[in-house]
Amino acid sequence: MLESVILGTFIVGLIVCIGCNLSILYALIFGYALFFVYGLIKKHTAKAVLMMSYNGVKTIKNLLFVYILIGILTAVWRASGTIPFIIYYSTKLIVPEAFILITFLLCCIVSVLTGTAFGTVATIGVVCMTMANAMGQNQLFVGGAILSGIYFGDRCSPMSTSALMTSELTKTDIYKNIKLMIKTSAVPFLITCVVYLIFGFLPSGKSVQIQSMDLFANNFNLNWVTVLPAVVIIVLSLFKVKVKITMTLSIIVGSIICVAVQNVDFIALINIFITGYHSSNAQLSSMLSGGGVLSMLNVIAIVCLSSSFAGIYEGTGLLDGIKKHIFSLSHKVTAFGSIAITSAFAAMISCNQTFTIILTNQLCKELMPDNYEMAIALENTAVVIPPLIPWTISAALPLATIGAPLTCILTACYLYLIPIYNFFTQRKQKPDLQTTNPTEAQGA
Repeated sequence: MLESVILGTFIVGLIVCIGCNLSILYALIFGYALFFVYGLIKKHTAKAVLMMSYNGVKTIKNLLFVYILIGILTAVWRASGTIPFIIYYSTKLIVPEAFILITFLLCCIVSVLTGTAFGTVATIGVVCMTMANAMGQNQLFVGGAILSGIYFGDRCSPMSTSALMTSELTKTDIYKNIKLMIKTSAVPFLITCVVYLIFGFLPSGKSVQIQSMDLFANNFNLNWVTVLPAVVIIVLSLFKVKVKITMTLSIIVGSIICVAVQNVDFIALINIFITGYHSSNAQLSSMLSGGGVLSMLNVIAIVCLSSSFAGIYEGTGLLDGIKKHIFSLSHKVTAFGSIAITSAFAAMISCNQTFTIILTNQLCKELMPDNYEMAIALENTAVVIPPLIPWTISAALPLATIGAPLTCILTACYLYLIPIYNFFTQRKQKPDLQTTNPTEAQGA
């Protein structure tokens, strides 16, 4: 009973934050206070609860430095001309009849290179929607293609925070995970491409010259060398070099290009590292500004708080009752189906992808004893389902950034197809379940 009251109060706090348009951090801080008090009520000392929190954060401690590197990397890629180069030359490939498909593919490419859904939507996503509006393309289809594309790389890029978090939580190798992610998403990807190609022939549009693309050529030296930071990421990733080393080398190459090619002075470069790239041109700034260490502080705070919850849940047994229901459900809809349903509810109450991944792993990790199977199950559910929930940050923020309606979620085909396809393919196999209740197994 007490557990239901605590969790219900936390959910109410989340709903209030959403309704009042407040940062999700307020709800997470409120939740931490609730769970801390719950630990005290269960006769744990304050020191013990703090240690539980620390143990939760400790599971993702290696990610925190990576998040800082991602902030610096995305800023340097903007300032060095890497992202402008990719966008400028990619948009020259646009064909009106294949516009929706190309939009999806461009967002896929940029999201793989940057590893960030929000960074992708703020750059190529904004550009594609701007072009779509000028060409008379249907916003419903274009918005869905953008939403699908930005989470393509967010799911399987070696620089993706969600992919890194999943590998950290499940103690798996990220490059092996990526291979499995490609394997389990190949069919959904191909079907999505076919659907978006068909969509492209439905609306009637007109070809219009997009002058905003000239902003990149006018404000950056788009020499071929500006793409080298992206090449470094691709090449080193193929050779499975550690992510931290890969990002660091890309940052170094990008910094050299900033100074030597884009004429950025050293002091300005350090400022870009910290605060991100910003342009004095308002139109260019709206499409390209971002990145920097400061841009990651909110993400780091959310991840730390969410991880501390996991530690308290584990130490106090707060979620043991829910685990029993999830275990029973898995016998009816398979382990994967149970994980998918859990991640959907976790996304509904947490409103963010990070906490959804952590909470789903916390509740379902006993269902798949094999770490790699669990990692891929999370990637095919907890990573792609939050963008399908209208009130989550994962859905609302990207669509608001490109000025598209929330109904675009309906045409985010790739995000639907991944869990659906994997559910039906796994139904052919016997679920890999423990024969005992997970909470009993823990106590044994």
